[in-house]
Amino acid sequence: MERRHFLKTSGTIALSSFLAPQLFNKSPFFNSTDWPAFGIQLYTLSDLMTKDPKDTLQKVAAIGYKELEGAASEKGYYYGFKPKELAAMVKDMDMHWRSQHVLGAPFDIAQIQKMAKPKTAEDSARLQRIMDRMKNMAPMPTLKNDSERLANEAAEGGLSYLVCASIPVGTFDEIKTAVDVFSKAGEACKNVGVQFAYHNHTTEFDEVEGHRPFDYILSNTDKGLVKMELDLAWATKANQDPVGLFKLHPGRFPLWHVKDLDKNTKNPAEVGSGIIDFKRIFDNASESGMKYFFVEQDQAPQPLENVTHSYNNLKKILA
Repeated sequence: MERRHFLKTSGTIALSSFLAPQLFNKSPFFNSTDWPAFGIQLYTLSDLMTKDPKDTLQKVAAIGYKELEGAASEKGYYYGFKPKELAAMVKDMDMHWRSQHVLGAPFDIAQIQKMAKPKTAEDSARLQRIMDRMKNMAPMPTLKNDSERLANEAAEGGLSYLVCASIPVGTFDEIKTAVDVFSKAGEACKNVGVQFAYHNHTTEFDEVEGHRPFDYILSNTDKGLVKMELDLAWATKANQDPVGLFKLHPGRFPLWHVKDLDKNTKNPAEVGSGIIDFKRIFDNASESGMKYFFVEQDQAPQPLENVTHSYNNLKKILA
């Protein structure tokens, strides 16, 4: 080999070896201490948040959670507070309220039942608990009718994200309506410095009149205006590989719901106790564009105990 070529090649190999861990690590974070602070979706604690939000948040802070995502409750979206009041209370506890779930369309029990498609007695019982809880909720603004109001409230609370918790996608007309709602919500959020996103369940991966809602929504909305909050458990239950979705739509998933599935029932379980390989998913965080993740366990039987176990288990997984 010519001496000049040899020196050039050797130098390139040496430089590549030195930079390899930084250049080719799939994660955007170089060690476990650099992961975003652990977040929690407060829907997991919804009854406790309705009864005594301040005490519940203090207990959440004591566990170690730092990032919060709110959800609808019997007292409305903000647990009986105004957005500024809730944000101030959270800040005083050394936490951050980053995101808020809101409804995409006015609540309709029949549509929720149609979307849920329970397959087992346990699924049906779980759906009934959800229905009972939602029946007690006061009417709330929705993105379909009040996107500007909800965007302004998100800005008032200092939120980074406003997320559509769910919207009917059982017919092709409903899917097209969802695209229109999300596009308008995305613009309304952009105008006030907030990012809009959509949270999936399993139904988005069921084919409807020749279209899969998940694909149609992502293909027919502006990727800058409409991001996704990927629920890792619901995607997995729908036989989807989260990492595969990251590769299909890189950078489209700034938010995750970190939720596990029981190996027998395939219903929500404590993180680290079920079937999901979180290590592999987190190793591909950079491809997804993840900024925050929120631990969640729907209808958790012992909410504070369950989210404590999830926190400790996930901490070990990411160490």
